[in-house]
Amino acid sequence: MSLKILQFGATGQLAREMLERAGPGVEITALSRAEVDLTHPDAIARAIGEAGETDLVLNAAAYTAVDKAEAEPDLAYAVNAWAPAAMAKACQARGLPLLQISTDMVFSGDKDGPYLETDGPAPLHVYGASKLAGEQAVLNACDRALVMRVSWLFSAYGQNFLQMMLRLAKTQPVLKVVADQRACPTASGDLAAFILSQGDRLAKAPAGAREWGLLHVVNAGAASRYDMAQAIFAQTRPDDPPVMEPVPTSAFPTPARRALNAVLDTGRMQEVFSLQLRPWQEALEDVVAQLSAQKETA
Repeated sequence: MSLKILQFGATGQLAREMLERAGPGVEITALSRAEVDLTHPDAIARAIGEAGETDLVLNAAAYTAVDKAEAEPDLAYAVNAWAPAAMAKACQARGLPLLQISTDMVFSGDKDGPYLETDGPAPLHVYGASKLAGEQAVLNACDRALVMRVSWLFSAYGQNFLQMMLRLAKTQPVLKVVADQRACPTASGDLAAFILSQGDRLAKAPAGAREWGLLHVVNAGAASRYDMAQAIFAQTRPDDPPVMEPVPTSAFPTPARRALNAVLDTGRMQEVFSLQLRPWQEALEDVVAQLSAQKETA
């Protein structure tokens, strides 16, 4: 018996990792934005309502342009809040579980230590507010919903900090990297592996089970952007690292204000699922090796 997942998103980091890692016992139907326009709730409801046999619905799609969202709040909310709301209502109507991906950016960064799922959110910008609205809509509309907050996703696919650092190192004589923002770098592949490993359990979990609700899913360990950049080049250019300069967030003014502390506590994941994702440095090694293999076969 296979696990059947209806997935919104086909080309993003998590979406691609889900498709790459799905084994013979998993069948994923990935819907691209061309197939289902996430700004049309009716289309979303129809896609879920008319889908064939389904065990789980995963929303791996989002509006992720954090700074651009300040100028496009309506679009950010349409994709990040109202689309998940439509998914949740449609899932509830069919009795299906919904897995929603959220972000550490629902927090202000004012807390001294790692954020718990029970800490009050206070987003600093439109993007964070739109993702928070999506969290609330999903949890309010679907009684079998798991909202996973993630942080600083990186992979061999798409646009992310790892890819940006490698690209800038080819053209910039000195890389100025922010050193006062801290979070938990997380491999999209490890997030996908977690979802796939728990798929059968989540498909069977009833309403009210402890699996549902908010969950922080990040790799072990916290780092600054500068720390992560150092790790990237220690692995990719050990004999010829680029010149780097640590700078404060204020050195790069952006439309959306960034939280300085976005470290997420994963105690609930360990308690409920008896799992802890591996250290982010180990995950980075695998992604760097994957990038190297891609270059060799290109």
